[in-house]
Amino acid sequence: MSAEPNPVLNLPAIEVLTSKLRRRQVVGSRPAALETLILLRQVVAKARFSNIEQLVEIIRTVGRRLVQAQPKEHSVGNTVRKVLHHIREEYNTATKGTSAAPSTTSFSISKFISQGQPKRQNTGSGPNHHPQAMMKATSTWVNHVPAPPQDGRRASVQINRKEDVQQEEEDDDDSTDGEGSSAGPSTTTGQDPDAFAKGLKPVLMEAIQDVLDELETVYDTVSKNAKDHVHSDEIILTLGMSRTVEAFLKAAAHHRNFTVIVAETGPSYSGHAMAASLSASSISTILVPDSSIYALMSRVNKVFLGAHAILANGGAFATTGTLLAATAARTHSTPVVICAGQFKLTPKWNLYHEYGGLDFGDPGDVLGFEEGLLTDGVDVVNPHYDYLAPELIDAFITNDGDHPPSSIYRLIKETYDDEDNDL
Repeated sequence: MSAEPNPVLNLPAIEVLTSKLRRRQVVGSRPAALETLILLRQVVAKARFSNIEQLVEIIRTVGRRLVQAQPKEHSVGNTVRKVLHHIREEYNTATKGTSAAPSTTSFSISKFISQGQPKRQNTGSGPNHHPQAMMKATSTWVNHVPAPPQDGRRASVQINRKEDVQQEEEDDDDSTDGEGSSAGPSTTTGQDPDAFAKGLKPVLMEAIQDVLDELETVYDTVSKNAKDHVHSDEIILTLGMSRTVEAFLKAAAHHRNFTVIVAETGPSYSGHAMAASLSASSISTILVPDSSIYALMSRVNKVFLGAHAILANGGAFATTGTLLAATAARTHSTPVVICAGQFKLTPKWNLYHEYGGLDFGDPGDVLGFEEGLLTDGVDVVNPHYDYLAPELIDAFITNDGDHPPSSIYRLIKETYDDEDNDL
């Protein structure tokens, strides 16, 4: 509960990325996720904190600013949630050995004498209640051997008491170190306030690097089993330019011979770039207009699509035109498969109910302003993405394996922590 804000929140890199997102200078799920990861790595490296809760709050604050700058780039918030999940995991792993106490503690005679000695008013006058007799019984109970003679017992008790005191001091030192590395809200008096952060930062930086490595290799990881999903002489349909689908089809082409039909996906016409890239890799490619999708669907064996975001209900946001292709595929009972990295998993499920859930582009690309009077009587929208309901999707291929839409919620619960669903 610090009264003044952490200095790391004034880092210039935070404002730079916030401005880039707001001005749409960073567009796309993977570029936005990479920029977010690089920023969070700087924040963790320069942050000052005395417990893990302070660091989590710092990262959540930075994440809120980035999400508010561009709420349509869902990968930004997903990356923040993934980093928080990994930080908690690495912290728990690093502190498990120091904070976990042994199940059985060594017996201390000094503690037994000081805490377990019967009160004097309850003692009787018989021989069994004599202090020396009780000491003899205690020694016999602890060591499970007959008690030594009177003189030897006194020396043995003194030696054992010294050893027990030394053992207690060592145990106190160990427990103090464990408390210093735990997630308690306060630190030990007299210690360096940055000692906790200095000892934990290497582990946290390694956790962020793991997320960064996973993001950099997401295309190769998603497409490693492409040959199991594409068979020889099949006809594949795809729309637009998706780097994940591109890598997936190129990986499958090393083992299978197939034909790809690419819809040009107006008004962006990003399908032209996809067709050129696949054709350059010696893949049989056919470029068709969007109006031909339904007519060709009866010849198509599978539909492979990319995704901008995967929602918790098993639905997805994908490039404009994918709703047309998925509906036609459902009519012809053609499987629809979405290839996407795990960083696109979003713990939201009702964004399609909101008008602002989708992103819109320049309406002039659909209906030019040179049309004159025609533009005055109509409202033209140019959405970047379509919402695909779960019942239109057969499977998701991610870097964590293949999943049906009904199990996406479980994958999200394994990927993020529940307290981070709302940053």
